[in-house]
Amino acid sequence: MIALGLLPPYRLNVASDPAWMSAFAQHAEAAGFESLFTVEHVVVPVGYESRYPYNDTGRMPLPEDCELPDPLDLLAFLAGRTERIRLGTGILVLPEHHPLQLAKRCATIDRLSGGRLLLGVGVGWMREEMAALGVDPDTRGARTDEAIEALRVIWRDETPSFAGRHFAFDELRSHPKPMQPTVPILVGGHSRAAARRAGRLGDGFFPLGLSGDQLTERWTQVQHAAADAGRDPASVSLTLGGLLGDDDAITAAIDRRAERVVLSTRTADLDELRHDMDAAVARVQALGEDG
Repeated sequence: MIALGLLPPYRLNVASDPAWMSAFAQHAEAAGFESLFTVEHVVVPVGYESRYPYNDTGRMPLPEDCELPDPLDLLAFLAGRTERIRLGTGILVLPEHHPLQLAKRCATIDRLSGGRLLLGVGVGWMREEMAALGVDPDTRGARTDEAIEALRVIWRDETPSFAGRHFAFDELRSHPKPMQPTVPILVGGHSRAAARRAGRLGDGFFPLGLSGDQLTERWTQVQHAAADAGRDPASVSLTLGGLLGDDDAITAAIDRRAERVVLSTRTADLDELRHDMDAAVARVQALGEDG
């Protein structure tokens, strides 16, 4: 049966409201959702010119002054307010993070949450944001590949070391280790490079803004890249997106044999959200019984 994930309505500035987020997360868990996801922008440079690739306007759907709490800190908070629901980033801009610091933060959340973390990562699209952080936007793909590889080493090895172009460190110790054997990494994006990265390095593919033949093409590229890297293509899962209340998104994800569908929300009315959460879970259960 397909798993259901959920994104809070960031545009309504509720993601940094502790009471609202607690109620939202706790009902999602009680209703039977598998996971909650958070998003990231460290900063939004005023008057950015980079083109948002997922709609025709070229502007991100969130207002520039939207409250965007740190995604990992928010997940740590939610870990303390819940017991079972998985906690994911969708998406964390990986080239903006040093893998040593990120590995420690992720391992800490994973241990304290009882092994519930999912790390969704991408290369990012807002060049001005990366430049403000001292990251050359032209290196974001290479930095992302290295960071994924370094994270695996840090989480796995007792005395990890890594020699890359952008990240390098000699033998050291990093504890705690994750409770999971490794924190699952879902590679987000819409490009051929993202699909190949997911196949070579990811535990899953979280395509953004793709549907129909284009999604089919990218998913095929994921599987081919996994095989070319000597991996079992079946070991790479598929996570799709949709809108809470849209049954077609759930049906389409099931037809694609996705592992989960992450549903976005557009209201801050908790009563309405509770109703829609319950309806989505009921829809999945009904489809499971029919299938």
